[in-house]
Amino acid sequence: MAISQDEFRSIARDLPGMGRDAASVRRRVEAMEALLEGLIAIPGTRRKLGLDSIVGLVPVVGDAITAAMGAWIIWEARNLGMSKWQLARMSANLGVDTLIGAIPLAGDLFDFLYRSNTRNLKIIKRHLDKHHPGTVTIQG
Repeated sequence: MAISQDEFRSIARDLPGMGRDAASVRRRVEAMEALLEGLIAIPGTRRKLGLDSIVGLVPVVGDAITAAMGAWIIWEARNLGMSKWQLARMSANLGVDTLIGAIPLAGDLFDFLYRSNTRNLKIIKRHLDKHHPGTVTIQG
């Protein structure tokens, strides 16, 4: 049984976190940032490892995969109507992370220390807090 595109959009819109509203976008971007930057806590430290650092160990392909995931965050920001300046800053953060992260070994350490997705999430949160105050969540 096939469903129409309009029916599919209606179903997707009703799923939690799948809408195009600012609150849904915020939840998705926060989840992606947590996956990329803070998946595993390193015992004895306050630092976390994410897919960006782990998958980045695979030369070229790993960096391309995590760059695509980071680009998705920027795409979501564009859909929020963020300014070209903000999108350019976010793209620069991702570009620096991708270019330097592609250097074997030294790039992997850089990926661990320079968290472009966390930086980009902060830019998005500032935008959402200012332009969509209903999306603000209490941080614990």
